Amino acid sequence: MTANSQLQPSTSKKLALIIFSGDLDKLLAAFTIATGAAASQMEVTMFFTFWGLRALKKKKRTGKSFFGRLFGLFYPGDISRSSPSRLSFGGLGRWMFKRMMKAKKIPSLEAMRQMAIELGVKFYGCQMSMEVMEIPRESLIPQVEKCVGVAYFLEKARNSDVTLFI
Repeated sequence: MTANSQLQPSTSKKLALIIFSGDLDKLLAAFTIATGAAASQMEVTMFFTFWGLRALKKKKRTGKSFFGRLFGLFYPGDISRSSPSRLSFGGLGRWMFKRMMKAKKIPSLEAMRQMAIELGVKFYGCQMSMEVMEIPRESLIPQVEKCVGVAYFLEKARNSDVTLFI
């Protein structure tokens, strides 16, 4: 490293992703973009909000109030329970989609999330969404950097070269 390179600001490109959807195909797109960008030496931030929080959840149900338990009942599980946005067919669509991915040697969502972790992608949960949906911090995977408000993410997005909403 030369003296000049130490004085120059970082030229690393930055990507900020807002993950609103918990659908299988949309999460697959989000993790494909995130891992591709991270592998290309971009700094990647993923902000998971509302239904997108499923990608960060462990397998246990959450919620203490009546409505919180309803959320857990009607939207159970973790990333492995994600269904495609179209043609779900009561779980048959998920099975078909995963089978087709395996046949084409496309990594599962779980594997894509792990690749993102290994490539240094930063995960943030939306604090407000977690409060509304009664998702406690303890029910998220440990790799979540922290749970933050939208202002925190907006600062990350403002300093990014690319911002996408999925």
